[in-house]
Amino acid sequence: MAKRSKAQTSSALPSREDLVAFIAKSPGKVGKREIAQAFNIKGGDRIWLKQMLKDLEIEGVVDRRGKRVHKAGQLPPMVMADIIKRDRDGELIAVPTEWDEEEHGAIPTIIILPARKPRPGMPVAGVGDRALLRVDPLKAGDIHRYVGRVTKILAKKQAQVLGIFRPLPDGGGRLIPVDKKAREQELQINPGDEAGAQDGDLIAASIVKHGRFGLPHAKVKERLGSVKSEKAVSLIAIHTHNIPKEFPKPVIDEAERAEHASMVGREDWREVPLVTIDPPDAKDHDDAVHAVRDENPGNEGGFIITVAIADVAAYVRPDSAMDREAQERGNSVYFPDRVVPMLPEKISNDLCSLRPHVPRPALAVRMVIGPDGRKKSHSFHRVMMRSAAKLSYSQAQTAIDGRTDDVTAPILDSILKPLWAAYACVKKARDIREPLYLDLPERKIVLKPDGTVDRVFVPERLEAHRLIEEFMILANVAAAEALEKAQSDLIYRVHDEPSLEKMRALSEVLASIGLKLPTQGALKPELFNRILRSVDGTEHQLFINEVVLRSQSQAEYSAENYGHFGLNLKRYAHFTSPIRRYADLIVHRALITALKLGKDGLSPDTTRAELIEISAKISAAERRAMAAERETIDRLIAHFLADRIGATFDGQISGVTKAGLFIKLNETGADGFVPAATIGDDFYRFDEKTHSMRGDYTGETYRLGDKVEVKLVEAAPVAGALRFELLTKGRFTGKAGGGKKGTKRPPRGAKKAAKAASDRRAPTRVKVKRRSRG
Repeated sequence: MAKRSKAQTSSALPSREDLVAFIAKSPGKVGKREIAQAFNIKGGDRIWLKQMLKDLEIEGVVDRRGKRVHKAGQLPPMVMADIIKRDRDGELIAVPTEWDEEEHGAIPTIIILPARKPRPGMPVAGVGDRALLRVDPLKAGDIHRYVGRVTKILAKKQAQVLGIFRPLPDGGGRLIPVDKKAREQELQINPGDEAGAQDGDLIAASIVKHGRFGLPHAKVKERLGSVKSEKAVSLIAIHTHNIPKEFPKPVIDEAERAEHASMVGREDWREVPLVTIDPPDAKDHDDAVHAVRDENPGNEGGFIITVAIADVAAYVRPDSAMDREAQERGNSVYFPDRVVPMLPEKISNDLCSLRPHVPRPALAVRMVIGPDGRKKSHSFHRVMMRSAAKLSYSQAQTAIDGRTDDVTAPILDSILKPLWAAYACVKKARDIREPLYLDLPERKIVLKPDGTVDRVFVPERLEAHRLIEEFMILANVAAAEALEKAQSDLIYRVHDEPSLEKMRALSEVLASIGLKLPTQGALKPELFNRILRSVDGTEHQLFINEVVLRSQSQAEYSAENYGHFGLNLKRYAHFTSPIRRYADLIVHRALITALKLGKDGLSPDTTRAELIEISAKISAAERRAMAAERETIDRLIAHFLADRIGATFDGQISGVTKAGLFIKLNETGADGFVPAATIGDDFYRFDEKTHSMRGDYTGETYRLGDKVEVKLVEAAPVAGALRFELLTKGRFTGKAGGGKKGTKRPPRGAKKAAKAASDRRAPTRVKVKRRSRG
């Protein structure tokens, strides 16, 4: 604990209670500086304050996010939220957009918005809106109920609601929203407003009446087909998460008026043999690379690496219709059957796409790499380039491995081999830096022409992938360094170190398989890499990689820099994908302004407060996209397996809770659930420390990471849920599961009745946190 010296004791330092109360009540950013200013803490007393805050974090009293702190489990004073319904008293109810259930628990956190008399200029919110709220706990100590006030509406409610039609005997029917958050708010469809919808149809309806009380009335606008159709799956995710699908007419018109950028203010790089390397199905190409050995005698063994990025800022000007729409979307969203782009097709797939053999404007960074792989210097250039070739990852890799084709044969020695030699050089520095390395398979779904699932497979991880990733990381670091040197505000890509709570949970999991988490020294990615290496090739490899992933914080965008823990970098900004990420477009504009590369950069009037708001919006948009993509894959796989009820599969226990076991299938990577009531012929208790379920009578145990065989008993495609029956016997430890002394075998028929009750319940929706690419 933090102790006070005699000098400190004589000064008026705040108590623990004073610190916690200040952190809980303070609006906006709260960090060590703000606390020190509030309590006039100076000089050596700041060391006491730093230790006190660390003690409070260790005890779980406060949470830390970079340099910011707030009361543990409590919402910050300003929060982005979705308004989901009205309660019986007519007051609006909102839920936080960015609430992390894995970190703060799954208990719903709601914000009550009391009715207020409208005033001129006051934002008026409604059901379906996304808004920035100022919140306070409803009662002292209650971290799940808040009272809020709207300060700004960020997105108005959707004009249509997506749901499943259920007819009523006397005509008309009910719309059951596919959005789980809105399930309590069904819509009434009057006779004559069904538009021919049949029972089970997926429909889009518009709300025609939404009073303070009673069910809202809706009118069917479009029948999208049966919910059993795979083609409807991505539409469900798009609508559930309010992802803008159609571009407004002003945006389309503005894109159509755009003309090719000229050479004015640009360097002519059309003879530099840059190449694009992308997935084979990529439609837009926003990065190109080139490398040569450095001829400077002072850098013998070094390289010059060039990364050229599509100059989106030349076409999408600040505060234009396209810019406002791009900021609202935040990023492109990728589904197996479609892409919802951030920018209109003429911009993303034509004018900005670095097509081979045609001139394209770009913002390029030229980086000088030393023989040790470290970047010695960099410079940014606004250029006109012409891609020498369009390659896929496998095509480039195959050429390097000795099997060229008509495209790669002419450029193998002059372009591809220097790229691989430069990568071998920068890999030295990467290995010394040692970023977090997680070996988790990323499965890909391939669809048939009719939209049904053809197969699920794990793409091979190639050296070509790693080459492009490392070159992009170098360029992103250079962008952050250049803007910091110019003392320019920017949006960083940040990733906080794991919280103490998650580290304790990880330590318990490791202890259950006989591993110990080191507690000495600074927390660095290398610590996790040692753990991962220790289980490499063992039966625990997959689930320990999953557990380490879940222990990590989520990467986000921020106008405040607190580094990127996973990449082990002090400064990092996204620069390399402005076609599909709004953060990158902001960084491009900041570079154009800071380095005087044109007049279409970030406005000097852009404030830090604006960048903070943009960071919050695009971070939320990224999480929205990840959730939509994940849920779509879950639903598609559930569709894929729906006709295999009764089939058996090999898998691994990927999660253990009081309710039962989560299973990940080896074949497809699908996640499903085994209810505790259906396990074996015993009553099973959850052991939190060992992450296992143990039978009261037999001691039979199922542990996180165990390999099991399961039978599929139910698939719910709309929910993306699978329910399994466990076929594998557990391990026998010889210890009972913690029941009362003298526990007897369950009475005959008890487990059968429990299983029958479980069979009548809908399968549990599985939430799995996927790896972010940072």
